[in-house]
Amino acid sequence: MSSAGTVPTERQRLRDTDLDRASLERWLARTWTTPRGLVGALSAVDHKVIARRYLLTAFAFLCLGGLSAVAMRIQLSGPERGLIGPDLYNQLFTMHGVTMMFLFAVPIVQATGVYLVPLMVGTRNMAFPRLTAFSFWIYLSGGLFAWVSFALNMGPDIGWFGYVPLSGPEFGPGKRADVWAQMITYTEVSSLAVAVATIVTIFKQRAPGLSLDRIPLYVWAMLVTSFVVVFAMPAVMIASTFLILDRLVGTHIFNPAEGGDTLLFQHLFWFFGHPEVYIIFLPATGMVSAIIPAFARRPMFGYLALVLSLIAVGILSFGLWVHHMFATGLPKLGASFFTASSMLIALPNGLQIFCWLATLWEGRPVMKTPLLFVFGFFFIFVAGGLTGVMLASVPLDLQVHDTYFVVAHFHYVLIGGSVFPLLGAAYFWFPKLTGRMMSERLGRWHFWLAFIGFNAAFFPMHIVGLQGMPRRVYTYPSELGWGNINLFITVGAVAFFLSFVLFAANLLRSASKGEPAGDNPWSAGTLEWATASPPPSYNFARIPVVTHREPLWADRETLPVASGLRVDVRELLISTIAEAKPDIREKSATPSIWPLFAAIAVGGTFLYSIFTPWAVIWGALPIAVALIGWFWPKGSPEDEE
Repeated sequence: MSSAGTVPTERQRLRDTDLDRASLERWLARTWTTPRGLVGALSAVDHKVIARRYLLTAFAFLCLGGLSAVAMRIQLSGPERGLIGPDLYNQLFTMHGVTMMFLFAVPIVQATGVYLVPLMVGTRNMAFPRLTAFSFWIYLSGGLFAWVSFALNMGPDIGWFGYVPLSGPEFGPGKRADVWAQMITYTEVSSLAVAVATIVTIFKQRAPGLSLDRIPLYVWAMLVTSFVVVFAMPAVMIASTFLILDRLVGTHIFNPAEGGDTLLFQHLFWFFGHPEVYIIFLPATGMVSAIIPAFARRPMFGYLALVLSLIAVGILSFGLWVHHMFATGLPKLGASFFTASSMLIALPNGLQIFCWLATLWEGRPVMKTPLLFVFGFFFIFVAGGLTGVMLASVPLDLQVHDTYFVVAHFHYVLIGGSVFPLLGAAYFWFPKLTGRMMSERLGRWHFWLAFIGFNAAFFPMHIVGLQGMPRRVYTYPSELGWGNINLFITVGAVAFFLSFVLFAANLLRSASKGEPAGDNPWSAGTLEWATASPPPSYNFARIPVVTHREPLWADRETLPVASGLRVDVRELLISTIAEAKPDIREKSATPSIWPLFAAIAVGGTFLYSIFTPWAVIWGALPIAVALIGWFWPKGSPEDEE
């Protein structure tokens, strides 16, 4: 038997079967721990380290997006206020939209998946860990690029959708539209990288026995979401690239005077834009499906129906993008088709809600803060879904198009459908990240302040929208009588913002002074609770073997484990796609600084390209150098056999 201090030769190939538990954990920690120091931190490829960085960065952008919303609401709290001029207001509502959609909502749900998916499928790291590290650096640089541009009065002012011709060379002089277009490309490259790594992790790195009909519903949600990302994101990258070409190279892809088509931009954007809603919503439903069984004390009702609903929503999300374009003058047959498809997606979503309610009805619910946010999600998302069915009808859509009724609808859907489950998930999985519990008392105060503040802010927007108040205006005349209701909305928005201040205070306090959590404080049944809180760098000392959908409920004493993996190198167990039978062993990438250098080279090329198209040529050289360093082969005796 080897001891922790003994260095084996290459031919020894030290395996977990050669060690007792204490020696095994010391060897694994030595092999998998992120190196110390600045270079070690910048070269980290541990999925937990990358995910924590993602989560903190997304939360910082949430604060910036929230502050911009509060600034807009103060401007609109009374008629003809002069606190913010029209130019700054245009930048504010654009930065609010792009921040919340591209820099907060999508990154934070993907970051949650980066942290949880490897733990929930019983593996030691993401597939392609260096690609995951690269995605974070690209995301960070894209977000900083957008907000530094805003600070320099170069922030985009064309809305988060950047419609042409407003964003085209004729009506969008300067660099503001270019900043929007390149920021889109930054974030979509990042999202695509995470999606590819997530798909491969779920398909090929599951623990033995974790067949497709046993994987947690949250993992199913992340799998479907990742496929939606892969098919949807290229559309908006094409739209933003075409826009850059029109602006910088002089093409006329969106210029009807030269044979181009402005509506092509909207088609490309919304072919991405509507699935984007479900890229945010589907992981949130997975979080709900993880929280409810833990607090209802019973397995989820209708597992197969929920999986099929997730797949159906993912597919149908691509079939309703044109309902964003009813006001462009569609043929009646096309309008009828997209009305029907828009209403059809309510069926699988409704089925999921009935399965969740049935689980709670047949269980013994324990009312804790995560479950409170799930109940808040039920109320707000159903209300948003009802107005969604209304907007799917062409006559009503034409009446309220570009009014605050639409603003109210999509905030009910996006915040109710994703942010409330996300907050519940934060309270649910915080003990796993930190090893400490969040304050239950502060959590309940947080929920009620958020729930009341949200509804006070956004429900009256339905009313003022039906009265005809347009969106994207920086002020309105006093004789229209919208002053009092807008003041009420602003008070609600400030209360909603303060609820996040309370949440941040709870996070900071609990991270240092919270009650110790233990490995499984909720007595949940999925694999992430089978390891320590917070998990060690190697996740599991021995890879678990799964015999049930809730393995910790089926094997309450000790999980069966697989053995035979090497501990002196980063080795993963690769399994078959359907049944998760052990297939081969494969080495996981070690820490590397090259993903950071590659992100700097790619980011510099994107940034420089808004000034000259030659940046694409000159930028290719540092990108090539970074990629060569990244993929430079390093042989080992085992590789050569």
